[in-house]
Amino acid sequence: MASHPVSGGPPHRRDTARDGGTVPRLADNGPVNDLDPLAALTALRTDEGSALLARLADHDPAEELALATRLRRDHPAALVSAALGQARLRQRAVAKFGAGDAGRMFFTPNGVEQSTRRTVAEHRARRFAGLGVRSVADLCSGIGGDAIALARAGITVLAVDRDPLTAATARANAEVLGLSGLVEVRCADVADIDTTPFDAVFADPARRGGRGRIFDPEAYSPPLSWAVGAARGRPHAALKVAPGIPHEAVPEGAEAEWISDGGEVKEAVLWFGTRPSAVRATLLPGGHVLYGRGLPDPEVRPPGRYLYEPDGAVIRAHLVAEAAQELDGGLIDATIAYVTSDALRRTPYATAYEITDVLPFNVKRLRALLRERGVGRLTVKKRGSAVEPEELRRKVRPQGPGEATVFLTRVAGAPSMLVGRPV
Repeated sequence: MASHPVSGGPPHRRDTARDGGTVPRLADNGPVNDLDPLAALTALRTDEGSALLARLADHDPAEELALATRLRRDHPAALVSAALGQARLRQRAVAKFGAGDAGRMFFTPNGVEQSTRRTVAEHRARRFAGLGVRSVADLCSGIGGDAIALARAGITVLAVDRDPLTAATARANAEVLGLSGLVEVRCADVADIDTTPFDAVFADPARRGGRGRIFDPEAYSPPLSWAVGAARGRPHAALKVAPGIPHEAVPEGAEAEWISDGGEVKEAVLWFGTRPSAVRATLLPGGHVLYGRGLPDPEVRPPGRYLYEPDGAVIRAHLVAEAAQELDGGLIDATIAYVTSDALRRTPYATAYEITDVLPFNVKRLRALLRERGVGRLTVKKRGSAVEPEELRRKVRPQGPGEATVFLTRVAGAPSMLVGRPV
């Protein structure tokens, strides 16, 4: 790999990389340019780079400037810069990959942002394994999050990404996690890959562009229609799509799955070779699954003693009616996904609140009620209201030791406020 030039500086020294290649290293105290990303990845995988990353494992970002100054006394400045950048990415990645894996893996900024959360990837790998899949072509594999989960489930993976840095990062991750025997990484255009030798295809098209998130499935890279064509050619396939995908955009015969983790919607997946045209919501952890049964919309009822807030995956999958049937409940408004009931029932598909007050929207009245009850810790939720939670908090100025939850919503079409507390 070519070295990054340093104008007017002393000659480079070269260290041996773990793959037997060489990595440019700047002579001590010389003028500094940052290494290009591929060179930085190679440098971080040398013994010196690994030792430096180990020293930065628990570094405090607030003290980074002083730390960098000290480290540059013993290490090339460009390597220190690369190590600090990677250490920051590893800290960000802990939320997705856990401290154990994040502390060993390599990341790119886009890789941290766009890779699948480990719990979700493991769920998908279990589904593939349960279908009897033993080999998967992982198209648009990114830094390898899904490939890692598939390999750990005993599945052989071909991980493909057209970006050289991303592919090199995925290859490094398979190696450091001891999965090289199950994961082959190839830098190529996914359109050039022959998937016929594989039991299944998994595709994760890019859904971000230069202007941010892409909402039109045909503007994905590659487009959803191409991914669907690749999926239909295999006995089993899964396509990761944005959770906001319109239901009418789901291809005919595909099973549509919406997944949440810890109550937060993470993604939608289109499955082929499973349950044709089925709709399901999967809630992690626990793997609770709610399937659609084609139920009519629940009836609208006056607010009862309990209000249920369905999980986001249930709402995205349009399965509020199925959740309401489990709760023997109805809706407080025909267009609002809040379920009401006089009975308290435990369910993984919704969070229950006990409602103490139902008020028409009136800030002065709410402020008086909260002051009377000494509410200082106020949670504000909204659905079907134009009022922002922080705006309401500023106006009511909660004070006191008590706590409450206020729902800004509509009741039978009328702007309303429901006051309660989580069960």
